[in-house]
Amino acid sequence: LNEAERSLHDALCVLSQVAGTEPSTVLGAGCSECIMAKAVDELAKKTPGKKALAIEAYARALRQIPAIISDNAGYDSSELVGQLRAAHYDGQTTIGLDMTKGVIADVSELGITESLKVKRQVVLS
Repeated sequence: LNEAERSLHDALCVLSQVAGTEPSTVLGAGCSECIMAKAVDELAKKTPGKKALAIEAYARALRQIPAIISDNAGYDSSELVGQLRAAHYDGQTTIGLDMTKGVIADVSELGITESLKVKRQVVLS
């Protein structure tokens, strides 16, 4: 019970900080991670030497976030992340994971967003 209370407290603290200081949001459900991974992949293609390998590894790490989301929901992450990546490379930049149905979908239409402040901290940590 104490752990649940601490978790709830932490969530409320994050919510209060985000709502008060930076109301900006980004598309959620793995969409923003795929956008970032694609940009990082493009950078890796232009980078010579061993640095390119490190940059590619970072892009793979970004794609792990949607994989974890789909795994936690009990879906085939390899299939969904592959579809998600293909959609983003096809220019469908608002596509993310719809874990209610276990498919990829337009998350802007579904209204799935995340706090920019929290997302920034996740990427920087």
